[in-house]
Amino acid sequence: MRGLSRENSRSGLQDSKLNVSSYLLTTFLLGAFTVLGFAPFYLFPVPAITIALLLYFWRKSTTPLQAALFGFCFGMGMFGAGVTWIYVSLHEFGAMSISIAVFFLIILCAYLSLFATLTGWVLRKLNIETPLLWSLLAATLWVLFEWLRGVLFTGFPWLAVGYSQAPSSPLAGYSAVGGVYGVSLILIFSAALISLFFEKKLRTWRNVVPLSVIWIIGFGLQHISWTELQGEPVTVSLLQGNISQEMKWKPEHVIHTMDRYAKLVNKSNSRLIIAPEISLPLARDEVPSNYLTQLSTHAKQNNGDILIGMVETSDRSGDYYNSMFSFGASAEQIYRKHHLVPFGEFMPLKPVFGWIINVLKIPLSNFSRGGSDQRPMSLAGQSVAINICYEDVFGEELINQLPQATLLANVSNDAWFGRSIGPHQHLQISQMRALETGRYMLRATNTGVSAIINERGVVLQKAEVFTTTTLNGLVQGFTGTTPYVRFGNSLVLGFIGLSLIIGLLPIFRGTRKTL
Repeated sequence: MRGLSRENSRSGLQDSKLNVSSYLLTTFLLGAFTVLGFAPFYLFPVPAITIALLLYFWRKSTTPLQAALFGFCFGMGMFGAGVTWIYVSLHEFGAMSISIAVFFLIILCAYLSLFATLTGWVLRKLNIETPLLWSLLAATLWVLFEWLRGVLFTGFPWLAVGYSQAPSSPLAGYSAVGGVYGVSLILIFSAALISLFFEKKLRTWRNVVPLSVIWIIGFGLQHISWTELQGEPVTVSLLQGNISQEMKWKPEHVIHTMDRYAKLVNKSNSRLIIAPEISLPLARDEVPSNYLTQLSTHAKQNNGDILIGMVETSDRSGDYYNSMFSFGASAEQIYRKHHLVPFGEFMPLKPVFGWIINVLKIPLSNFSRGGSDQRPMSLAGQSVAINICYEDVFGEELINQLPQATLLANVSNDAWFGRSIGPHQHLQISQMRALETGRYMLRATNTGVSAIINERGVVLQKAEVFTTTTLNGLVQGFTGTTPYVRFGNSLVLGFIGLSLIIGLLPIFRGTRKTL
């Protein structure tokens, strides 16, 4: 196959009748449509097409700056449409004015868009002519910058494109091997190969074969059982209290909240009962002892345990934690949230950003961080890996509790997202965690989406959002180790490093080799 000629690669957009501004608008819309691949829409083929078109524009751009602008507009469209729930958190519940909330949302989207901007700039700057090598480097650079987005400044990996393939896409089969970034890598490589078909001279079987092979392999990987059943099934009850965010922290509403959760607990006959993050808006030592005794007694009658969220305070240091406490037949245990939300649960760089505390009306916005080496809880005959709210966005941290854990449990308060697509995107993130680890994921949330997800990432049961209910079900523990649990992100990062060496070596030698 002949490589892409330098003349053709520089002529594309300037020969078009459409001006560059039209392409910028087009890439913005492509980014917005990419959100259809994520929950609640689950249209997993859409990102492959929209990203393929973006890659085509990158290859046909006349300068690195032009490619960077295309990437920036794509990112602004994708994040502008995909993280609008942040506006809900800032304005409706954080008491920010509309203008300030919109300003902060734009700044965040612009920051997140920089990673696609850099991908486009570097890819065009390298000016790789060989189609398959170009496709490989496009995927490598995209995922490298996507991974950086997930780790810099405590990380914000929301809408990593690999999530769009969970759980139904054949590419979801790669989840247990390379995690969400591995799926992103395969998805972008597929999109790059698809983009070659937009040029007549590149519509060749040499591009069809690798595209077909990676999707067929993904389909095959979906049918591999990486883990195996552990013990007998366990009955569970996931409590969805549906306490409105406006009322939750008002002192006069505390008794109502405690009464609601007590009633939900007393109606459950399950061995494992899970309440959401900070179910009771009180510190642990403020909750009447007889109240917790009643909960514990009920759990013991079921020969099981209850897990409930409260604030934990330390008399000696003055620190306080976002914690989950267990009561019942097993010994009492505590899990403290480790990965905190910046500006929501802690204030980074206080001398610079401390003023934001006076703008946001978010209670308890200075939590202390729990340890990173916390172990799974022994509850109802299972070993349960706990993660609180935002923590399940970081799969590489969750696997620290594996392979010992037989079940995963995420407790959250997605009321902060309002009636947006945010809670549904969070559900899909939990589906990816189940796929990566080969274990059930139990989601107990305040307002939804509470759900039981099996080891294949399939939602078996879910509660209607913004309803007061108990989701009862039968879950199965699993044991064993997937490749992702064993190696984490190191497989993908190692592949990225190797690909960069292979892709850039000919350039350093001053040559353009064909595959």
